[in-house]
Amino acid sequence: MLSQLNQKTVFYSIINNILFYAFLFILLMVISCSDTPEVSPIQEETKVIEPYAGVDERLWTYFNRFEEEGLKRGIQVDLRFGGITGEIINLEEEHVAGKCRFNSLKRSHLEMDLTYWNSASDKNKEFVIFHELGHCYLFRDHREALNNDGTCISLMRSGIGDCTDNYNAKTRANYIDELFNDEFTGELLSQ
Repeated sequence: MLSQLNQKTVFYSIINNILFYAFLFILLMVISCSDTPEVSPIQEETKVIEPYAGVDERLWTYFNRFEEEGLKRGIQVDLRFGGITGEIINLEEEHVAGKCRFNSLKRSHLEMDLTYWNSASDKNKEFVIFHELGHCYLFRDHREALNNDGTCISLMRSGIGDCTDNYNAKTRANYIDELFNDEFTGELLSQ
């Protein structure tokens, strides 16, 4: 009787081991042969941007985007050659996110308010920087026109008009098309 019991125990032990290893093998096959790609952290391709002399490094991405957007529209923009400088500082005026300063003694200089910079989204930073580069590089004046829905027709609005900003992923291309529209570039030079 003891020998039959030992044989059954050994038999069940072998069966349990076979089932365990079969289950383990199937589990490994399912995991390793899955169509689902391995999840890994997203790694953005780091784009090396050539330095802009006299420009705060935090602004380089936006200066580079401005040049790229001009090129997409057939306009060669070279902010380096244009001597545009820029910095992020505490602006004294209230409710002013950015400024473009230019005169005969100093080439165009973009200033971004530090408080605004620290709280603004990437889209809002781009909006203000493109607006100021519209003044500094494209010599655009303010344009207060409205769309029928009350939204601003241009990035070049002053901020004191009645239009509502509508700069977002869907409207971005249209706003940038208008920004680089040669009908309006150079306005400040003719005043």
